[in-house]
Amino acid sequence: MSTSTNKKSLKGMLWTWAALTVVGVIIGLYAPAWIMPKSMSNNMHLTILTMVVFTVAAAPVAAGVYASALFALARWTHKGDDVPSAGPAVRENAMVVTTWLVVSTILTVFLLIWGLGALAVDNGSTGKNPLVVDVTGQQWVWSFSYPGTHVSSPDLYLPLNREVEFRVTALDVTHGFWIANMGVQVDANVGTITTIHTTPDKLGVFDIRCTQFCGLNHAFMVTVGHVVTAQQFTSWLASQPQRA
Repeated sequence: MSTSTNKKSLKGMLWTWAALTVVGVIIGLYAPAWIMPKSMSNNMHLTILTMVVFTVAAAPVAAGVYASALFALARWTHKGDDVPSAGPAVRENAMVVTTWLVVSTILTVFLLIWGLGALAVDNGSTGKNPLVVDVTGQQWVWSFSYPGTHVSSPDLYLPLNREVEFRVTALDVTHGFWIANMGVQVDANVGTITTIHTTPDKLGVFDIRCTQFCGLNHAFMVTVGHVVTAQQFTSWLASQPQRA
């Protein structure tokens, strides 16, 4: 392939890469919030933001791969008895190779640091008088108790804008405690208490599901949760019968 043709092919790939990158960035900015469950806690806000950051950061790399593949399929494939033309010698272009390696390395390190930081924050406690909720899974129901109140309920009630510390365990087999709208997901293991924190910041109703296959009725291990005002939560606690 002549030098002029080589440069023309590289220029075409560059424009294709730029267009695909723009598409990827747009998808990354808008798709996660639209596709993922409605956010009702600080954890879920961070989860959606992480998905946005990861998608946007990955867009240039993915666009480079797709641009190369599209040009290879469209321009450098064997057609009939014609001798296929060779593509541009990308691997022999020091600037292209160096740019690819440097940018990919920077993006990888950035995403690693972001992911580790998000993981640390996601289960971190602010220590500001959290509401403790004991969560118990068993085939095929969830139960929630509030230490210090002697209240136990099959439904979960949480006050708005107060940190919650879930203490999760199981009585029979391993279950998975999952509140999609709050970005809370942790295994419920027999004989072990696992803690996870979140702060509800939006009023409403949400589902609580099991993410670990736990037997015949696993798919039906769903219960309802409510985020209510502090006053409503206090009234709800007072209205509950005391367990023995």
